[in-house]
Amino acid sequence: MGVPINNVARRVVFAASGTGPYAFTFEILAATDIAVYRDDTLLTLTTDYTVTINTNGTGSITLTAAPTGATQIAIVGNRSIQRTSDFVTGGDFFANTLNDELDQQTIFAQQNAEGLARAMQAPQTDPTSINMTLPRASVRANKTLAFDSNGNPIIGDTIGTWRGNWAASTAYALRDIVKDASNSNVYICVTAHTSTGTTPISSNADSAKWALIVDAAAAGSSAAAAASSASAAASSASAASTSASNASTSASSASTSASNASTSATNAAASASTASTQAGIATTKAGEATTSAAAAAASQSAAASSASSASSSASSASTSATNSANSASSASTSATNAANSASSASSSASSASTSATNAASSATAAQTAQTAAEAAYDNFDDRYLGAKSSNPSVDNDGNALVTGAIYFNTSSTEMRVWNGSTWQTIATLPDLVLEYEFTATAGQTSYTFTGGYRVGYVYAWVNGVMLSDADITATNGTTITFNTALALNDEVRVMTFKAVASVNADDINAVGRTSATGSAKLPSGTTAERDGSPAVGYIRYNTTTAGFEGYSATGWGAIGGGGGATKLIVTNRSSSAIEVPLTNGFLAVTNRAGSTVNVSVS
Repeated sequence: MGVPINNVARRVVFAASGTGPYAFTFEILAATDIAVYRDDTLLTLTTDYTVTINTNGTGSITLTAAPTGATQIAIVGNRSIQRTSDFVTGGDFFANTLNDELDQQTIFAQQNAEGLARAMQAPQTDPTSINMTLPRASVRANKTLAFDSNGNPIIGDTIGTWRGNWAASTAYALRDIVKDASNSNVYICVTAHTSTGTTPISSNADSAKWALIVDAAAAGSSAAAAASSASAAASSASAASTSASNASTSASSASTSASNASTSATNAAASASTASTQAGIATTKAGEATTSAAAAAASQSAAASSASSASSSASSASTSATNSANSASSASTSATNAANSASSASSSASSASTSATNAASSATAAQTAQTAAEAAYDNFDDRYLGAKSSNPSVDNDGNALVTGAIYFNTSSTEMRVWNGSTWQTIATLPDLVLEYEFTATAGQTSYTFTGGYRVGYVYAWVNGVMLSDADITATNGTTITFNTALALNDEVRVMTFKAVASVNADDINAVGRTSATGSAKLPSGTTAERDGSPAVGYIRYNTTTAGFEGYSATGWGAIGGGGGATKLIVTNRSSSAIEVPLTNGFLAVTNRAGSTVNVSVS
């Protein structure tokens, strides 16, 4: 029986909810004209569902069992495309037969239109020259779909071919994937070439021909830093409990110290003369001061962290320890995922997608670690302001100074501390604290210090991130070695302390004395113990001649007075010498016109 065929889509999708009925609004001629899907499973008529057809050709289906676990039910027009009627010349030609035939042709057209609507196709406005035919199956198997410059479908590049560890003198094709064995980073080839040089790839001459896809080195560093932070935080948690108690006592002591410091500042002016007495002691104490300065610098960073932790309470420190431990675990997991990503990349596009997700997680963890490192560096930078020619009024970020901030005054060669209202001198040993900044060359692994450094007291930052002891080797007092080669244009900052062996009296510009009204203490020794390479102006007491002597451009000579001298040696122009006794310590010498009198103490 013919029915009107309306212009509706011959497909309808429902959320799965019980057995139905699920209605459809497109017309059918028989129950077999539709296909029913439970999610992606094609159901069987009568076994899985029944069909009810209304008089207008629309209808509904009812499932024979509830669709447990399913999410949707889809009903699609699916009349078999065939013709069973055959009009014979001179035979019967009934209207109902013609109507059924025309209905069937309309249903076929609607079914095709519905299927084409779900197919990938070029827009109607594309040029007529576009050929949307795909390459042969054997050509496109295991390949990606791409389009050429005209928009025609072509075979895309392979997702990537795993080539294992990078090796020199190897021909690499576009999109080859390798692992850098020196740091476990994973790279993809972006320019075909034959490899040269050595790892790491980041500093290799062919580095521009590779793109980093898995930064395992950064993840490993993050894991190590997080593990170190976890350990440090655990120690800080214990120290913070003690610090919390000490902080209260320290607050009272600090107030007293501030008052004492003010008094000491006033007394310092009056004690200027007394200071020269201490100059002799300063030479002995210079070595101790170097150690103390190093310890103070290290303690300053620790004290800043402990003070912050103490003020937040021991409970916060314990929480930090837990968070740091979690960060270590996350970073370690990220490192493992990064290493596994290389193998996963060669398996399939699905594995590559998983690797991308893991890489994004690693990037997030690395960003978190970088943010923490930057915050730690900023905290240190707010307290140690570096070398400046005059008292700063703000910190290096332009913010208000924090109490306890320190800097080295290059004009007066002394360390100064901000007490909350003014700068106070805390050390006057010049040239003991050394700071260097430089821009690295590609692959640079070492840096040599002028004047040497104190072993065990070297601190380095690369691009604002402080390196751990495991990242550098500084054991010979002159050269620091970076265990991982620096990249081109890395910004490096190093702080150290002058080697004890190179600290001398010139560093403190002082001569000892017995007291403010006593005597200066000059070196003494025999003639054989004179300086091997003396300079003009040297003065000493010679125990061999029992007299003072000085060094001029022509050699050592006696200086009159002292040493029990009782007579003078007078030399005239003829080079003959006479001895003239001293009378009551005085001698009158008359210079004849045109003659020269040379006087020396005998």
